[in-house]
Amino acid sequence: MNANVLRAQDLHRDYQVSRGFLRDPATLHAVAGASFELAAGKTLAVVGESGCGKSTLARLITMVELPTSGKLQIDGADVIGASTETLRGLRSKVQMVFQNPYGSLNPRKQVGEILEEPLEINTPMKAAERRAIAQAMIAKVGLRPEHYSRYPHMFSGGQRQRIAIARALMLNPKIVVADEPVSALDVSIRAQVLNLLMDLQAELNLAYLFISHDLSVVRHISDDVMVMYLGRPVEFGAKATIFERPRHPYTLALMASTPAVMAADRRQKIAVKGELPSPLDPPPGCAFHRRCPRATPVCTETRPELRPVDGRLVACHHAESVG
Repeated sequence: MNANVLRAQDLHRDYQVSRGFLRDPATLHAVAGASFELAAGKTLAVVGESGCGKSTLARLITMVELPTSGKLQIDGADVIGASTETLRGLRSKVQMVFQNPYGSLNPRKQVGEILEEPLEINTPMKAAERRAIAQAMIAKVGLRPEHYSRYPHMFSGGQRQRIAIARALMLNPKIVVADEPVSALDVSIRAQVLNLLMDLQAELNLAYLFISHDLSVVRHISDDVMVMYLGRPVEFGAKATIFERPRHPYTLALMASTPAVMAADRRQKIAVKGELPSPLDPPPGCAFHRRCPRATPVCTETRPELRPVDGRLVACHHAESVG
């Protein structure tokens, strides 16, 4: 059994937002109580609408920002309260692949320079050793040796994302955070990049935190799924369990909105009214109740906590009747 390389417990990330000269700042709860574990060689997908806290969670895991409260462990070491030197060492174990391959690569540097930069900054390696590792990584992600001396504008979107993946792997990380890594690519290229990620995971025993709003992609690549709404996890469990029978109305709505070719895979659409509420002024009780067709008075008064239902954790008062 693979050991956990990431453990998060009740993570919170708050921001103080100015509301004008005569009003007190408001507190925005971008992530409000996320708990999960991630083992080597496994993929946890985090899904939800824009504004649900997915990207903020990615910044916490990559230690770009530190949590306001909670507990976060990377490879057994505590992140909160860690020294600058410890954080520097931990950051090399967590790397990120960004959404837009057209904006995440420096257009003024050749591919070889882009790949060697993490080694130059973080290791005492000599130039020849860095070059050899970069050339080996170019081959590993399916590019050709002559690509080493080319610039990013000379590549297609899929090739650029392969370069971005190669850069993320240069420091031999244990965790890769992939933030919508295929959403900016042509549909014909997405499967190639996803299959590359899965092959690299099997070869290198990588743990993926895969952030996406595309459930068809999540179904292809994930082992576990965490559905977030307004900064909170609302359903969390094994992929097969959640896709077979979702137990939260929001998860059901997300799946019903995903196109399916086969009639057997299509779900009855449920009516979801309105838009995502402002995280500066979340509704009382269940944050989803104003949009939920199953809401009852208890939903408007009491916020549901995650609890075990049918083999997964779900935050819904009526989970037993959903799905």
